[in-house]
Amino acid sequence: MARRKLILATGNLDKVVEMKEILKDLPVDIFSKKDLELEEFEVVEDGKTLEENAMKKAMALKEKVEGIIIADDTGLFVKALNGAPGVYSARYGGIEHDYIKNNNKLLEELKNVPIDKREAYFKTVIVVILEDGSSFVVEGVCEGAIGFELKGDNGFGYDPLFIPKGYDKSFGELGLDIKNKISHRAKALEKLKEQLYKILKDDAHEDICSK
Repeated sequence: MARRKLILATGNLDKVVEMKEILKDLPVDIFSKKDLELEEFEVVEDGKTLEENAMKKAMALKEKVEGIIIADDTGLFVKALNGAPGVYSARYGGIEHDYIKNNNKLLEELKNVPIDKREAYFKTVIVVILEDGSSFVVEGVCEGAIGFELKGDNGFGYDPLFIPKGYDKSFGELGLDIKNKISHRAKALEKLKEQLYKILKDDAHEDICSK
């Protein structure tokens, strides 16, 4: 199976590490925006849904480079806050995408909320645009709760606050090995791998048959 070029439409290097690790078994060469010297290329994420934002990023990057484009958007949805921060998760504490400010604002908003009312879930939506312009969408959800304080030095974003269902430790404490098996992004990427592997395999079969 011939290797293909896959470009991740994110400037978040923490996400890049996660995604490269989970997708490493695919017959593709994976590049980030930084690898292609496109760090300055940004898209305004003003969509009303995660899918709108992901599609907007994917389509914009498709105009710049050739290959398979993968763009994602992730949100943290807290029940007690009527779904906030949601699509604004990355800039909840300000436009500078500061992890500490985001976490501190979330803790402040939930200051008087008891543990049984701190339910939340992470959702990741991934848009894939193939070389011919066709596309598909996958998503993953991880349910859990918001802790009362930051715990753990692993991960990024809200990981030190988010306690996945079935665990008593935050993503920040559990580490990347466990997170990459149970997280929202891991679930979405596993679906992506399954679909993309089938596409790559079918394409390779067609190439052989056409020779």
